[in-house]
Amino acid sequence: MVRYFWYTRRVDSCELEGVVVLKRIIFILTVVAVVGFFGCRRRDADRVLFYCAAGIRPAIADIITAFEAEHDISIVADYAGSEVLLSKIKLTQTGDLYMPGDKHYIAQADEAGMIEASWPVFYWVPTILVKKGNPKNIAGLGDLLGDGLSVGLGDPKACAIGRTTKRLLEKNGISWADIEKNLKFQSQTVNELGMQIHAGALDAVIVWDAIARYYDDHGELIPIAAADNIVSSVDIGILKFSKKKADAQTFIDFINSNAARLIFEKHNYTTKPTE
Repeated sequence: MVRYFWYTRRVDSCELEGVVVLKRIIFILTVVAVVGFFGCRRRDADRVLFYCAAGIRPAIADIITAFEAEHDISIVADYAGSEVLLSKIKLTQTGDLYMPGDKHYIAQADEAGMIEASWPVFYWVPTILVKKGNPKNIAGLGDLLGDGLSVGLGDPKACAIGRTTKRLLEKNGISWADIEKNLKFQSQTVNELGMQIHAGALDAVIVWDAIARYYDDHGELIPIAAADNIVSSVDIGILKFSKKKADAQTFIDFINSNAARLIFEKHNYTTKPTE
């Protein structure tokens, strides 16, 4: 009996120690989960939501990386066509910064009472991008009407390059109906147009000058004469309903700094007004 009783007590003691250890583990895991949950919520609250035109993504991604290396502020970028982003902002009434591909959209957002303040950042210069070697001998906008050409343009209702292209054609006496016979592709963003040249799917597209430079290996840039062109200012604005205006302003100060200017220029963006 004594031996049996001792054995039973020993088993019960081990079980008790196991229960204590298990409770400690559960307590620690619970604390970690709670801290992680509230930590994630805190970090989410600290993030600056930045609506940015898709065509600006390569340079902006580098600028955000450089900014976050110097500041304890997280920038979350939502990339899409300028018109798409404007519709999203109007619908959700959330976010902190808006940087479309043309200041026209900033003006629209301002008219809708959504812009606190805005600043110019850089300038887009429309250009024609053709297949490498320019096999169709395209020298200007008028040549895009040639027989048998496959042309790609941005959708005027979706992205800045589309809206500017429509104005550009009208300025040069080319109606949308004139070019539709050769229009084989309409894009939601400017990036998609460059990809069509990269894939060899189209003969020519109209894109921003900086975007055209990304496709030097597969395409060739055909400049549009300054007198015939329409240069667009790209502005950034703080949204009125932003809850992170101080952090948003810190980012704007950085994006207009010399450090950011060098990044833009590395990506072939025009940072000074053109004549």
